[in-house]
Amino acid sequence: MSYLSLTHADREEMLAAIGVSSIDELFRDIPKGVRYGRELDIAPALTEPELQRHMEELAGKNIVDEVCFLGAGIYDHYVPAVVDAVLQRGELLTAYTPYQPEMSQGVLQAIFEYQTAICELTGMDVSNASGYDGTTVAADACFVAKHATGRTKIVVTEATNPQVRQVIKTYAPGFGLEVVEVPHEGGVTDPDRVREAAVDAAAVIFQQPNFFGNLENAPELAAAANEAGAMPIAHVDPVSLGVLEAPGEYGCAMAIGEGQSAGNSMSYGGPHYGFLAARNDYIRRLPGRIVGETVDAAGERGYVLTLQTREQHIRREKATSNITTNQTLLALAGLVHLSLLGPQGLKELGETCMALRSYAQTELAKAGLEAVFPDKATFKEFAVRTGRPARDALAAARAKGIYAGYPLGRDYAGLDDALLIAVTEKRTTEEIDRLAEALALERQP
Repeated sequence: MSYLSLTHADREEMLAAIGVSSIDELFRDIPKGVRYGRELDIAPALTEPELQRHMEELAGKNIVDEVCFLGAGIYDHYVPAVVDAVLQRGELLTAYTPYQPEMSQGVLQAIFEYQTAICELTGMDVSNASGYDGTTVAADACFVAKHATGRTKIVVTEATNPQVRQVIKTYAPGFGLEVVEVPHEGGVTDPDRVREAAVDAAAVIFQQPNFFGNLENAPELAAAANEAGAMPIAHVDPVSLGVLEAPGEYGCAMAIGEGQSAGNSMSYGGPHYGFLAARNDYIRRLPGRIVGETVDAAGERGYVLTLQTREQHIRREKATSNITTNQTLLALAGLVHLSLLGPQGLKELGETCMALRSYAQTELAKAGLEAVFPDKATFKEFAVRTGRPARDALAAARAKGIYAGYPLGRDYAGLDDALLIAVTEKRTTEEIDRLAEALALERQP
């Protein structure tokens, strides 16, 4: 907050309004034994110009010009200026949970439009009003699957984001679930292995593109789950759906994911928003809130919270979620971004990422870095061997102002020399050339 307008007179007026004559009287109920008892030993207050200069000096210590090839779930996509311009409108920025429809039509309509956009994007029938993030919506989806099928086994592919898998495992004991992982084979998942594991399972969760950036045979994975009577659940990147088939088109029961890449900056890892969409069959089991369209007493179109399954609204044992926030403002940022792009713009964004990713793969191969999964199709991420411990390669690149990628050895045995590199539309060919130069291996004579 750059300016505080309160004066000494304002303070005296507030004290008088609550019936006390001084600050000491205001705090009279605090025992003297726990009071500080003297003035704070801090420097005198700065003047406004001095404070501005001091803050600029502190800000000058931040490193803001490094090139980012980090991915692994959070991506450096461009956020158009219109996103913040819309979000900073007071009607949205200061809005609270819209319990009173007569006071909240604007926010309710915005959420309704968000739900519509997510359904169109994923090919699903219904979306909730967003979730906490891309990991907790996966746990929520497991809970939905348990109640929809009466089964307690959850199958998760090893090529799914490790953080998503860990959150599912953390929630599992409380939900009474057993979690079974299907190992990847050469960077992708074998549908036959999924078919075997899915027997008596409530759901099969897989990621498309997967954590390595590789494209799974998603229709076959969904079919394997459906054959076993398990719900196929795809964890997807919303930006990829401009060029990849929607989960609803290849037979998934639910589509979930982290929405950050649509409309949100990286923000040091959060906060962001999760999305969760499903077939109509599961509408009454979805977590959180769902906004519906109705008519008022005058016959005019209006919006209301149609379903509210959080535990502060209904009995705890009936609730499908105990998370009390759904990141509405950040989800609306996603709506603004997707609305701005439209179907054609989203397709062009995906194609740009793919073209730059292809260029990066070619240049890194010239620099001597071999692909970890050379025969696999990818979207905007891919894994390379660095020819040395990946952390050493990262340090070398950081010295040249580049965040080169994510070390896969953190999560997968045998990949200590592998980096996961993400290329978005913000990267230029010049920056990719710098990356290749920073990671280049010395060639033998």
